[in-house]
Amino acid sequence: MDHEIQLISDGDGLAVIGNPTAVERFLVTEGLSSRDLGLHRLGSGLGAAGGIARAGSEIAASSGRWVKLSEKSAQALKSSGLMKGSEPGLSRAVLTENGSIKGILEIARAPGSFLANPALLAGAAGIMAQLAMQQTMEEITDYLATIDAKVDDILRAQKDAVLADMIGVDLVIEEAMTIRQQVGRVSEVTWSKVQGTSVTIARTQAYALRQLDALAEKVERTTKVGELAKASKEVESQLQEWLAVLARCFQLQDAIAVLELDRVLDAAPDELDRHRIGVRTARQNRLELISRTTERLTERMGLAAATANAKVLLHPSASRDVVHATNHVTTAVVDFHGRLGIATDREAWEARRWIDAAGDVRDRVVETGAGGLDAGRRLGGQTVDRARTVTSRLSSGIAERALRGRGGDEPAGPTEAQP
Repeated sequence: MDHEIQLISDGDGLAVIGNPTAVERFLVTEGLSSRDLGLHRLGSGLGAAGGIARAGSEIAASSGRWVKLSEKSAQALKSSGLMKGSEPGLSRAVLTENGSIKGILEIARAPGSFLANPALLAGAAGIMAQLAMQQTMEEITDYLATIDAKVDDILRAQKDAVLADMIGVDLVIEEAMTIRQQVGRVSEVTWSKVQGTSVTIARTQAYALRQLDALAEKVERTTKVGELAKASKEVESQLQEWLAVLARCFQLQDAIAVLELDRVLDAAPDELDRHRIGVRTARQNRLELISRTTERLTERMGLAAATANAKVLLHPSASRDVVHATNHVTTAVVDFHGRLGIATDREAWEARRWIDAAGDVRDRVVETGAGGLDAGRRLGGQTVDRARTVTSRLSSGIAERALRGRGGDEPAGPTEAQP
């Protein structure tokens, strides 16, 4: 039907497929920005698999747009009433022009239904996975530009050969992505250039994670506030560089996954959906590993800040340095998590504000202590002055009486002190 659109969600994005006019109307009504899904790639990639040849005209007549899932697009999904289908991780629905649900794709097997064909559905899901990863790659590029991290310079400064090899890997993958964009597919020749690069990227990622673990352990082993301040500054100065290396590793791993899915679509289309699920699982495992390491570091820094605040009166300057470094590290990690799509613990983020407040309390305590010391000095000065006055008067009275006793017969009586 001309007014029918079909929706697919894989948890990362939303595909809107149907008549170009109907698709555009839906996106405008919901206020969603999108990018081309690239359905034309399915025709050449899937070939005659799964009856795709019969669906060629349907592919040509359909428009496909991809929307990154956000609060706004998630609300559109909720109102559309998507239902889970048989393929893992996918939800689908068919909507008429007025937005009401016409039928669930799991049972809508009519010939006119674009996604009634399992091979087409798997192909569309594979393309969606690619677009989601490309979106993250673009966000990482923006992140590296924002923090002004020149990853190549960081890698060149390291003596480890693995890190030096990363520069070459970077160039090879960038070249493959450029060829893919121009040709529209990943040939066997192109894939042969990049298929061995994942090992170097994994080793570099492991190296960067070990550096962050070493920084966390150094902070954990330190108990003296002065040494904590020194260790915290070291974390603050090195953190951004290693986060940049991790971000670049993750970006290149996503690029390889995009190339992989294209290659599977071309060489073994029947395996595309299983490969997509495997790529998604491996990607999530990498995110969890990075999340555990960075969160461990922020936890150690939080404990360091608590230790410093407990000894603020004895070490006000060092405590301030530890708190400042902790806040900086926490902010950097939260920003990094956001760019990679790692869910951040908002309660931990709120805890950082307590550290700020503790620093303010410390400053007030120090100021109060200084004021009390000044008051003590004033009181002490007044006491000494009064003591001197009393001593002077007492000495004068004793001397006067002694003189009178030597100069006359009558015993000396009380007299007024003469000026």
